[in-house]
Amino acid sequence: MAVARRQLHRAAAAPALATSGALAVSNGRARRQHGRAPAMVGRRGLSGARVDASPGSSAEATRLARTGAKVDVKKVLVVGSGGLSIGQAGEFDYSGSQAIKALRESRIETVLVNPNIATVQTSHELADHVYFAPVTPQYLAQIIEQERPDGIMLAFGGQTALNCGVQLEKMGTLAKYGVRVLGTQVRTLELSEDRDLFASALKDIGIPVAQSTAVSTVDDALAAAAAIGYPVIVRSAYALGGLGSGFAADEAELQALASQSLALCPQILVERSMRGWKEVEYEVVRDAQDNCVTVCNMENFDPLGIHTGDSIVVAPSQTLSDEDYQMLRTTAVNVIRHLGVVGECNIQYALNPHSREYCIIEVNARLSRSSALASKATGYPLAFVAAKIGLGWTLPELQNAVTTSTTACFEPSLDYVVTKIPRWDLSKFNHVARDIGSCMKSVGEVMAIGRTFEESLQKAIRSADPSFAGFAPLAGCMPATDAELDEALRSPTDRRLFHLAYAMLERGYSVERLHALTRIDRWFLHKLDNICAQHRALQSPHQTLQTLGRAQLEAAKRMGFSDAQIARLLSAGAKPRATEDDVRAARRQFGLRPFAKRIDTLAGEFPAPTNYLYTTYNAATDDVAFDEHGTMVLGSGVYRIGSSVEFDWCGVSAIRALRALGHKTVMVNYNPETVSTDFDECDRLYFDELSYERVRDIYELERAGGVIVSVGGQLPQNIALRLHQAGVRVLGTSPDKIDAAEDRHRFSRILDDIGVDQPAWKELVSADDAVRFAESVGFPVLVRPSYVLSGAAMNVAHDSAALRRHLALAAAVSPEHPVVVTKFILGARELDIDAVAHNGALLVHAVSEHVEDAGVHSGDASLVLPPATLPPGVMDRVRDIGARVARAFEISGPFNMQIIMQPAADPAAEPLLKVIECNLRASRSFPFVSKVMDTNFVDVATRAIVGEGVPAPRDLMAAAAAWGYTAIKVPQFSWTRLAGADPFLGVEMASTGEVACFGRSPQEAYLISLLATNGFRLPQPQKAVYVGFDDLTELRIAQKVARHFADAGHPVLADSPEAAARLAESGAPVAVAVFDYANRRTLRDAVAASGIDLVVNLAKRRPDDKADRNYAMRRMAVDFGIPLVNDQRCAEMLVDALQALPAGTATAAYGSQPLNVQTPIVAQTWRQYLDSRK
Repeated sequence: MAVARRQLHRAAAAPALATSGALAVSNGRARRQHGRAPAMVGRRGLSGARVDASPGSSAEATRLARTGAKVDVKKVLVVGSGGLSIGQAGEFDYSGSQAIKALRESRIETVLVNPNIATVQTSHELADHVYFAPVTPQYLAQIIEQERPDGIMLAFGGQTALNCGVQLEKMGTLAKYGVRVLGTQVRTLELSEDRDLFASALKDIGIPVAQSTAVSTVDDALAAAAAIGYPVIVRSAYALGGLGSGFAADEAELQALASQSLALCPQILVERSMRGWKEVEYEVVRDAQDNCVTVCNMENFDPLGIHTGDSIVVAPSQTLSDEDYQMLRTTAVNVIRHLGVVGECNIQYALNPHSREYCIIEVNARLSRSSALASKATGYPLAFVAAKIGLGWTLPELQNAVTTSTTACFEPSLDYVVTKIPRWDLSKFNHVARDIGSCMKSVGEVMAIGRTFEESLQKAIRSADPSFAGFAPLAGCMPATDAELDEALRSPTDRRLFHLAYAMLERGYSVERLHALTRIDRWFLHKLDNICAQHRALQSPHQTLQTLGRAQLEAAKRMGFSDAQIARLLSAGAKPRATEDDVRAARRQFGLRPFAKRIDTLAGEFPAPTNYLYTTYNAATDDVAFDEHGTMVLGSGVYRIGSSVEFDWCGVSAIRALRALGHKTVMVNYNPETVSTDFDECDRLYFDELSYERVRDIYELERAGGVIVSVGGQLPQNIALRLHQAGVRVLGTSPDKIDAAEDRHRFSRILDDIGVDQPAWKELVSADDAVRFAESVGFPVLVRPSYVLSGAAMNVAHDSAALRRHLALAAAVSPEHPVVVTKFILGARELDIDAVAHNGALLVHAVSEHVEDAGVHSGDASLVLPPATLPPGVMDRVRDIGARVARAFEISGPFNMQIIMQPAADPAAEPLLKVIECNLRASRSFPFVSKVMDTNFVDVATRAIVGEGVPAPRDLMAAAAAWGYTAIKVPQFSWTRLAGADPFLGVEMASTGEVACFGRSPQEAYLISLLATNGFRLPQPQKAVYVGFDDLTELRIAQKVARHFADAGHPVLADSPEAAARLAESGAPVAVAVFDYANRRTLRDAVAASGIDLVVNLAKRRPDDKADRNYAMRRMAVDFGIPLVNDQRCAEMLVDALQALPAGTATAAYGSQPLNVQTPIVAQTWRQYLDSRK
């Protein structure tokens, strides 16, 4: 069995540590210094076996790092990361939550600033004071003035927090209020982020860096590239996830790339390209006494050239020699010392595969995405330790949470392999480029644990998407010719892994040929070849389930093949059909089952009583006794568009509620970015697949009391019925009822039976029938597949040709379930109802209204709570609909509905209410409604699910008008990351995250929420506003926008004389600005010369191609970092919010002073708003 290489590296502990009783390690045995046990603090800790002593540091490093012993602080400000976006996602909820736990344990008062209302860290249980406010230097300065903290932590909020910290230092705010930066100091952050300073600092200590030049203009970039020689790579300063970076093979490519990059950040680095080298990462921790440990080293499966966030990553490294490992490790320690990092940092290397030549690519002097991965891969809680170090504790004083008997200065040594695979959702976007490179595009990631690389990899592939069988060819990834296949392998996309499988299994490509095309290390390719050999053996015409022996089946399972994958291969060709359950039955007859193993990051050298588990077939015994019979909670799996951190909050809330009720808990999840996969949240954590097979395995091993499937989003729902049919006790609402709600046909029929209205619909029988139905009710119509998330393959068809295209796509996305075509209602509004019921009786509910018109996916809509425009009669009718649905589906647990509010034909009549969707599970808005209403809906739902401590029904909306505040949830988009994607809102979800803020009025809440999204700001005084619209736009709104900004002193521009004339009818002066969007060489200069600082594009017609001028306007805005408003209702809400500002904060036209464009509304704590209700 090819187990992961153990890398246990030891050296004598630093002499300076002996006096504190640290463990010194030599000759494989730990000995106590001076016979005295170390004084350890912290209930969390780490693993491993080596500490490096300081040989002496430069004056700069000493000044930065030697902050002395325990820091005397009483109140600390923790800066969050804001809305989830590509490059900055749920990992910062995990790291921030860990930091707050560390602070609370030290009895330090905490203030958290984070507008991401879906996060665990913004719950009552963690921070003492929570501000749902923009994470900007100006708002942080305002909050510092109000709260007067002693210290600030900048390392736990991603690039956003780091950039804010640098600006606060430059503004003098920290010095003015005596706020101490805890952990890594601002000067070190500047050294690591400013590309020129960084290169100079490393050269000072002889550490190689790529030949490079820092520039701030396009001309300087071209000159630098001429000196270095093409190809070059461009890297951006103070940017996250490789934003604005890329490769340029010639002057024309560099001109376009540098123009876009410098529009997004102030400085870029033009450096020698080392494409094809290995990429290796180290996670390093250093305390203020100069003790260092390297916690985890990781190796990219893909060679340099693909951003590490978009690469497959393996830990520990599999292809490095020990000499290479030690060389890079020693370098990492030297660098972290020289830069003066106090806490945790990530170091990324490029390593020449043909020599020992290497250079450092970058250093992140903060917690990062890789830090979260390293924490979950090793069990070493990096964020917790980094926070403790920021408070002055040293590594030898902190306890190891895995062994509970050793200290934090032990380095992990793994006896398993971890594989991380990214998750992309590029297919959701029109015109997006699918290539992957130095700018990150993935929206999430999965992590799998196995005893072999093959096992770990196949588990990870399936976790990334349940439709992936494993390492096998995938439809759509089978080029017809060798030339096309070679190009697909040479130029990576989000599907390259499946191109590899096709090349190896179907086209007979050799390891050598693939290595020449991809530069992927031969070691990895040989491992893939092992999987292919097993694949061929199972697919052999002579191999059937009946002839399959125990040894053959066990070999396949040890190689990571799933039961479903084996069944498919055994059924290939003309062989008898075998099902997944058939394979499972055969496996059980042979006595084959997975074993539960503990995460043991000392490779068995110290006992590991942790509850952090994974399953593997490469073992002979279990590490735990199955005597707790806990309640299983299925997590959300990988973050993707439609399922993100909000479902992690739901999972954590369910676990906490169960524990409060006295239940033993078992969490199953495989997402390293989550709080739910932190092993101090539950009694047992299985870091494993959320498949039917694995959930049954764990359920049977644990002899669990039941399974909760309704708090993890769509993924657990999709296997609920099969689990139920297999005898698994699914708690809460019956899986048969869940299936009825997911099946569009059954759902619609039940609504008819209970007298709840819905849009006209028809179940698809044939495309011709669908067209006839559409013609009878009138276009447009909506195509709605079943059992999908975030509106996947949901489309509006305006004619029969479009309808046929959309029907084919829907059938491909959800082939085993019917597709329903419904009448699409124009000019309507949409409402959301989030609710909890018990035995069919409604317990609590919340009603939110959308700002946008119906037709924008609810995940992309701005939600207003309490509703600002609904009459009491509508609120009562919505509650009645919720109660009827709860009774009809016998709901015990959470559910969510979307309701269309359509104006009646008679203006005096009440609007029509039509249900368009119902999910019998928690929705992405559950954290939002729970925190706005100060009632944890998942806590109520969990009690309803298990039938214990169920609260009495309450109408939380009854007094909503008297709350005294409004909260609005607005979407966070990542358009800038997705080259070519159209920033257009429709029925399929496109946002990657959300933020929500409170206000004394809907207008106030909307404005501060909009300012809290990454990338939005109000236009600077005298800067231009560019307005676009089409024939479906309400001209009144476009004219209102033009008039407002013109009155406020902004030049208003339109993109044609005709558009300018229509806007000028409002009385606003409007000029014409036409750009040559195709000429990237001149576009940046032309846009800069125009002075545009806000783009308002209100077009409602989705374009067919990139030639559309409204598409080009929207894309220009995001490409050059200009704020964009792309919905007419949102634009009107923004104008209303600006006009509603009180005197002194508004524009010259509406108040006595110019608008404070950075902090127009004073930030208040969550508690201050909630207390106003009382």
